Amino acid sequence: MTKKLIVGFTAFLLSFTSSGQIIVQNTMTPDQLVQNVLLGFGVTASNITVNGSPANALLTQGNATFFDDNGTTFPIPTGVLLSTGNGIGAIGPNSSGSYTDNVPATPNVSTDPHLSAIASASPTNGIVLEFDFVPAGDTISFNYLFGSDEYPEFSPSTFNDAFGFFLWGPGIAGPYAQAGYPAGGENLAIIPGTTTPVTINNVGPSSNVAYYVDNLGGAAYGNAIQYDGTTTLLSANATVQCGQTYHIKLAISNVGDQSYDSGVFLQANSFSSEAIQVAVATVSGDTSIYEGCSTADLSFIRPQTQLGDTLIINYDISGTAIDGTDYLPLANPIMFLPGEDTITLTIDPIADGFPDNTESVTITAITISQCGDTIISSGTIWILDSMAFDIIETDTLVQCYNDSILVSAVVNDPNDLLFPPFTYAWQGGQTGTSAYFPTTAPMTGSVDYIVTVTNSCGYTGVDTVTIDLNQTLTIDSLVQNPADGCNNPTGWVSAYVSGETNNIGQSYYHWDDQANWDTFGSGSFIDGTAWQDISSGWYYFTVADDVCSSQDSVFVEMDNAPQADFTLTPISGCSPVTAQMTNNSTNATNYYWDFGDGTNASVNDESSQSQTYTQTATVILVAYQNANCADTTNALISISVCGCTDANADNYDPNATVDDGSCTYPVPEVVAPNVFTPNGDGNNDIFYLDTKNAVSIEFVILNRWGNVMFEQVFDPTLGALIGWNGTTPLGIDAGEGTYYYKYIAKGVNGDEIDGHGFLQLVRD
Repeated sequence: MTKKLIVGFTAFLLSFTSSGQIIVQNTMTPDQLVQNVLLGFGVTASNITVNGSPANALLTQGNATFFDDNGTTFPIPTGVLLSTGNGIGAIGPNSSGSYTDNVPATPNVSTDPHLSAIASASPTNGIVLEFDFVPAGDTISFNYLFGSDEYPEFSPSTFNDAFGFFLWGPGIAGPYAQAGYPAGGENLAIIPGTTTPVTINNVGPSSNVAYYVDNLGGAAYGNAIQYDGTTTLLSANATVQCGQTYHIKLAISNVGDQSYDSGVFLQANSFSSEAIQVAVATVSGDTSIYEGCSTADLSFIRPQTQLGDTLIINYDISGTAIDGTDYLPLANPIMFLPGEDTITLTIDPIADGFPDNTESVTITAITISQCGDTIISSGTIWILDSMAFDIIETDTLVQCYNDSILVSAVVNDPNDLLFPPFTYAWQGGQTGTSAYFPTTAPMTGSVDYIVTVTNSCGYTGVDTVTIDLNQTLTIDSLVQNPADGCNNPTGWVSAYVSGETNNIGQSYYHWDDQANWDTFGSGSFIDGTAWQDISSGWYYFTVADDVCSSQDSVFVEMDNAPQADFTLTPISGCSPVTAQMTNNSTNATNYYWDFGDGTNASVNDESSQSQTYTQTATVILVAYQNANCADTTNALISISVCGCTDANADNYDPNATVDDGSCTYPVPEVVAPNVFTPNGDGNNDIFYLDTKNAVSIEFVILNRWGNVMFEQVFDPTLGALIGWNGTTPLGIDAGEGTYYYKYIAKGVNGDEIDGHGFLQLVRD
């Protein structure tokens, strides 16, 4: 098999990411990556080298980098990335099936015998990270995930990009020769339960598929990573002698060419031995939480090598905060069940309303290793009862007042660490980030307005907005007298002004019937403080002196004007709806109805109307005093099609817009045989459940001693049940006899049925 060499580019980036993708940073030396990122509890490291050279300088080719999941679905939160190309080439999205971004390693790794042994070919470019370490316990482990753009089209092929975790030291023996270790070494990167190395040829879409994850088009991790496929999250484990010195080599390289990147993600702090780790996680990312507002997770994490046992942990609680008084009580001790690697406790502080200042909670777990050494791990949470708000406000300088001035205030919280959303309450009762305050004489000078900000937890902050006004001119009041009827210009307006500054002449007064504050002369207008014989409507007044000007407006009302009004009953319902329109209009002699469904009516009285509707409509009523004097009002009647809106129901109505609660659903049914003969004759070799109307099945088979022989949870709508083939969980043929089964079947609307029974296993 051959492939086209894709020429990439060389880049040195301190950090690169975007939304929905992992972060990759080349800001730490390999020595720092091992000491500060990879190592967990119970392990000390020394003599760190990269490709045989000291590891205390940045790698310009970026083969050893730090990564962070950046909130994506990638299964490892943070850690170290070893890659055949630049680490930034692992950043998503999965935009190419042949991504290549590398340069040859320095020194070259093509002569590395251990990579060659795994790949059964000569490696090309890559990285070899080695160091000595001393374990505190009798086991070591770390978690990893391998990914590559060689997947899926070159699995298997001669392009078997190689990686391995080679271990040498006391008690270790294997086929990988290393000077100073006559017994040889072993490779820890193996398929679980075997000695087969994890490689592109050994794990992929056609081999050991249980450990393969397809990521073509971002199928597995969205935009998180570039690689077309990965392994599942795996664990490398070894039995060691506590207190002894061991040597490990973490190596990866291309094979056969330098194209199509591959990489190994090593989980942060997972290279550990024996100790129980205590880790702290908060919303803000630091170790502080607030009473009644936020919580913190305290996670107890045990090494992968201990997963097979039940483990009870007693831990100490210290600090100034009181368990059960300042925060909800914590369970102590805690118990790890087999297969469980993490137990999380939540610190939930109680809002007691008292200023306690800062209180602390420290959780300490003590592990005694197989060597008898004491390893202590602890985590501390700080509980706060006050919160500082940085409020950005707009202080305003006003030379000439207007009706009101817009001011604003907003909390400076770009990372949402102060628990939004925020509410803003202004002096005088206004709310929101902005408020309008009047600037009228005689308020010349500075005026302060207070804004109080409250977050979602009830914590508050206060700030002051200052308005500086340098003007005395003011419109004290505008007075209007209503016009009589629609067409009788009998109204008038008058303005009262004070605080004028006149250095060169008389102040200027102007009334206008259009809102042309700066361009007078359009429409009707008059210069003066009063205007008589005008009709109903808005009128706009301007006064100017030698400093500035001011504007205001007033509405001339109308006496005895027609007012359209009606009551619509009901205003909503299921089709068809017969609605009554009761006319409540005044000062009108004629009426026009538009029923909103293509029909209308004109009446000369105030009688009510009736109309039947099958769809939503707007009803309009116009009340006339004469041809040129009318008032209009409207009301909406909302019509719904009612029925069953759930497409999973037996009586689903695709035209229904409102669910009327009439939905009915099929009941799940399960049929199970009572005898099966797994003798390989192709007939009745698999025991399975025959289901109908079920979307979820939980299924378990036990022997007569209560041991689980088989269990499965599946969705029948996605495919057939795999079923039990008559073997134990270890793959050994189960003996003939009676077995017990039970199941829980869930229907489309959540209805559940459970059942059980006995089956007879016969092999003849």
